[in-house]
Amino acid sequence: MGLSYLLRRAVQIRANHTALIFGDRRQTWSQFHDRVTRLAGGLAALGVGSDDRVAAIMDNSDRYSETLIATPWIGGVIVGLNFRWSINELRDAVRESAPKLLLLDDGNLEIGRALASELGIRVIFAGEGPCPEGMFGYEELIASSEPAADVGRTGQDLFTINYTGGTTGRSKGVMLSHANSVACGVSSLADGLFTENAIYMTAMPMFHTGGIWPFVSCMASGATTVLMPGFDAELILKAIEKEGVTESLLVPTMIQRLIEHPKFKDYDTSSFTQILYGASPITEALLNRALAALPNTKFVQCYGMTELSPLAAVLRHENLLGKNREIGRHKAAGRSIAGVEIEIVDENDNPVPRRTIGELLMRGPNLMLGYWNWPEETAKALKGGWMHTGDGGFMDEDGFVYIVDRVKDMIISGGENIYSVEVENIIAQHPAVQSCAVIGIPHEEWIETVHAIVILHPGETADAAEIIAHCRSKIAHYKCPRSVELRTEPLPLSAAGKVLKRELRVEYLAKRAAN
Repeated sequence: MGLSYLLRRAVQIRANHTALIFGDRRQTWSQFHDRVTRLAGGLAALGVGSDDRVAAIMDNSDRYSETLIATPWIGGVIVGLNFRWSINELRDAVRESAPKLLLLDDGNLEIGRALASELGIRVIFAGEGPCPEGMFGYEELIASSEPAADVGRTGQDLFTINYTGGTTGRSKGVMLSHANSVACGVSSLADGLFTENAIYMTAMPMFHTGGIWPFVSCMASGATTVLMPGFDAELILKAIEKEGVTESLLVPTMIQRLIEHPKFKDYDTSSFTQILYGASPITEALLNRALAALPNTKFVQCYGMTELSPLAAVLRHENLLGKNREIGRHKAAGRSIAGVEIEIVDENDNPVPRRTIGELLMRGPNLMLGYWNWPEETAKALKGGWMHTGDGGFMDEDGFVYIVDRVKDMIISGGENIYSVEVENIIAQHPAVQSCAVIGIPHEEWIETVHAIVILHPGETADAAEIIAHCRSKIAHYKCPRSVELRTEPLPLSAAGKVLKRELRVEYLAKRAAN
């Protein structure tokens, strides 16, 4: 089965049911199918064929969703690009993925046009304003095109390339197949997510698997998706009340902003019966406040990663309450979803006994094909046919997995994955910097923020503001340090010469406690 099968089935069983809501625009599954096939015809007329890439730098919209399905309808591959990236980061990804076409909307027009001009890529303008000169208009393309035939992509055919952070200091393109995404969508239904009567609200970006996976799942069940262009707490509350939203995937920071909004109690949230949360750990204090603020809402933790399409494990609401809460089950990441196998292994990939800490390995039909043009990293990540997650944890006697550390020193801030090596590489480019280390430090709202420890070359000067400004000129602002410590004593090193970041975290917390 491929993505086109899911759409054909949705039309067959729920042709007149609402598929998409975006602002004042609504589509049934039948109407969505018509627009998707016509857009596919337009893309084919512009030369998109088997395995050709189509990239998008866009906020969430109904047009993004249509492109997501129209591209593989004719055999193409969709490349979602993070609109929060700097032009340097976008340039690297666009050069690597080499798309035939680039879709832009109003808010991303300037940076996208500069990239397209520099790299010689034709542009489709999918925004709301008038189409700029030299670009193809999205609506005109649909209106002037005949519906394209489904080429029948399925199985291990490539569906999408999703860029994620990497320990090499460069983002890597995760290759997900049709089988990967369909398997993840269908498995989600088995866990009671995105069922046919759901009115699901997408607040996560569509360039991310956190945006793609729920939409694919809703297409599998024929449910309704309410698309939000981004996260704004009051607009989210308005949408819940207006559209009768039943569920949504929110990172903990979003949950906090929602329940702490001054007008939270002014809106009717009685329809909101299920919140999926993930992407970063939720504190117990926030979980308690959320349960109290939304007493009729079930909270379901979803654990996974882009390389797993992205869902791997689910922790159901009942594990947050009563006796399960008393035994600490609310601290688990969950149990594997149908079709996914989880092993906890030692440093030699040998399985360890229950409740013994090791690295989480996973495999199943949702496991990625690999990293685009990164064969060595692919071989390392998929050694032995298992995804080496880099997460440390253990499994209890009932198959619940608990995460205790992030082996790869990943920093999660506001639901965004930030890799310390990438930030360190940028800081090290400053001419005054001799060495540095980047760690995540606790933050009440964002869970963690980026903290840099920097040693300058003898005789050189630089302050924290200068280091931060240097980073902001080269990478996305959310990746940049929020605080910088300048020190003269050497960084603590292991016998192998690796910086001991655990010691740096302990030092930071001790200093903060002393102050």
